[in-house]
Amino acid sequence: MKIGFIGLGQMGAPMAANLVTAGFEVTGFDVVTAASGGLRQASSAKDAAQGMDCVITMLPDGNALQQVANAIIPHMTKGALLIDCSTVDVAATRATGDQAIAAGLGYIDAPVSGGITGAINATLTFMIGGKGEDVSRAMTLFETMGKKAVHCGDIGSGQSAKICNNMILGATMIATCEAFDLADRLGLDRGKMFDVVSTSSGYSWSMNAYCPAPGIGPDSPADHDYRPGFSAELMLKDLSLAMAAAENAGANPKIGKTAKMIYDTFVQENGKGKDFSAILPWLKSSG
Repeated sequence: MKIGFIGLGQMGAPMAANLVTAGFEVTGFDVVTAASGGLRQASSAKDAAQGMDCVITMLPDGNALQQVANAIIPHMTKGALLIDCSTVDVAATRATGDQAIAAGLGYIDAPVSGGITGAINATLTFMIGGKGEDVSRAMTLFETMGKKAVHCGDIGSGQSAKICNNMILGATMIATCEAFDLADRLGLDRGKMFDVVSTSSGYSWSMNAYCPAPGIGPDSPADHDYRPGFSAELMLKDLSLAMAAAENAGANPKIGKTAKMIYDTFVQENGKGKDFSAILPWLKSSG
């Protein structure tokens, strides 16, 4: 299978490299980063899409997705598959899907969870929206780049699942950091708190797998000066997408809104370039 991969940033580059390692012929393009890791370098997005059986995109937002779609869809081979792994708004996903289908292409939205580490180690989870036959065609690719792929429904369902998941993640990380801050102020040893909470009703992914306190639990960005595995800016982006979707759906997620407000303040004050778990030292410094 010949694959075009557009968007070779911190997530896209290792995902594309894993496809190359598995024996796929991959042509890559990025407006900033040169292709590496065995990828053929394309001169443009159009060049990366022409003649390919499948094109995968990993882009920063819905505007970028629609710009790339406009550039490549007219030049893709009819019957080819366009897979977008970006996290974007549901409306942009559905509009791009309609455009691709009208051009005779298959389309899947397949945002991911697992961060940079998951992209490097091929342990991502894919949340997929699209027709069953298109998902079946792409399953080998998902199995190469990740450890789990869930077909959530029609086009847009993958994005819906992603923003719901990350609304939970943002809120639970804040609660986990607040719990550590409270434990510190009460004189409770962090390690003892982790031992209790990680095996009790306070168990969560934020605590057990991605602990925001350095030196506690499995290795995490907290142990590396909060260099981002998943940046605070990306969490704010995902929470913003969730709140926009909630408004369109007539929902009123009070905790989700509060989480967005907290990450907005954190990013504005000193969270840029840091992992989203750096909420913990920020809480301590902000009182």
